[in-house]
Amino acid sequence: MLAMSMREIFPETKVHPKISEKIASYRKEQIDQVKSLVAAHRVVVVGMTQNPFPKRARRLLDGQGIAYEYLGIGSYFSEWRKRLVLKMWTGWPTFPMIFVDGVLIGGYEDLVPLVESGELKKQLATPRV
Repeated sequence: MLAMSMREIFPETKVHPKISEKIASYRKEQIDQVKSLVAAHRVVVVGMTQNPFPKRARRLLDGQGIAYEYLGIGSYFSEWRKRLVLKMWTGWPTFPMIFVDGVLIGGYEDLVPLVESGELKKQLATPRV
């Protein structure tokens, strides 16, 4: 069994009380939108225009006949704040962000082995828990 290491997050105990609400509510509507999509769909791809990797992920899923919900958020030149809050929330640094049954599986390069091994189709063949 592999040991799971967690990313380091700045401790809440070291955040001044006067700014904790500001941190907690920063672009909360964007996080809530993604949470809602993840709750409603088995596969969710969050991406952006001009980035080839979200397009590759969508083509791969389309080619496999796997249904997914796509949320595109701006481009390299727009809506970066909306994407930034998702990076802060998940800890995942790039797009796409791909969620399967509520679990962040990573990006395109992380999706490929799940598709090629048949693991993704096998998981999606079983009812959602």
